[in-house]
Amino acid sequence: MADQISLPFKEIDPGTILYILIIVVAAYAIVKITVYLFGLFAERMGQRRLLVATLIPLIKVIVYSVAAYLVVVAVIEPTLSELVAFAGLFGAVLGFGVKDLFADIVGGLIITFEKPFQIGDKISVSGQYGEVTDIGLRSVRVTTPDDNQVTLPNYRIVSEATSSANAGNTAMMVVTDLYIDPGADAEKAVLILRDAVVTSPYVFISDDCPYTLLVQVSPWYVRLRAKAYVSDLRYEFEFRSDIVRRARIEFGRQDIPAPRPPPFEHSPAGSEIP
Repeated sequence: MADQISLPFKEIDPGTILYILIIVVAAYAIVKITVYLFGLFAERMGQRRLLVATLIPLIKVIVYSVAAYLVVVAVIEPTLSELVAFAGLFGAVLGFGVKDLFADIVGGLIITFEKPFQIGDKISVSGQYGEVTDIGLRSVRVTTPDDNQVTLPNYRIVSEATSSANAGNTAMMVVTDLYIDPGADAEKAVLILRDAVVTSPYVFISDDCPYTLLVQVSPWYVRLRAKAYVSDLRYEFEFRSDIVRRARIEFGRQDIPAPRPPPFEHSPAGSEIP
């Protein structure tokens, strides 16, 4: 008869149950307090706040791992080989019983150590775009531009294409489109747009972060596209609004009209006029 795994369970008494509850509550409280304090500290670090934010998911993993270990040794007295066998058995039970939760936890560990993005990044995944506000063992929370809190399961994030707009940097590229009539003076419009970009209080220009102006001509409109970096990713929408507002005012002064609606009911894709 094959040998069976036998773990020396301790006697479970009210004291043991209270000890386990204290560990669970303490781990939860430590994580919450640490995340709060690190969040405050990160906000005071300015351009380095994202570097501080990268430590938060790692702290969560360490605290919860230590808590899980303390709970296990409070219930059993395993040797090293028995502990490894128990971990494998426990993992198999999780895999079959709560595979989605287990996949989320594995995904959380992958995100924590591989760092495809971090807290504070602007990401796009599963049709959602926004700033990452929390990376947990089960899910990632994202705040959208409309200030909605979206919770994304970790397994979905690691199994789908995820785009990070700033890749851990505070500076981020912002793309802004303006449309003018095809008969308007496009060269003058480009100069106006250039001036609006380089004089914006939110822009960040350097050798590593240059700006680019592109012109696309179609039968019904001319698209002017500005690609420039903001000094802080949180100024994304302020920067875009600032460019559009000041450029539109100057277009009006220089008699550069917006495109007229095309002579058919449905406009072509991508022809929305800001």
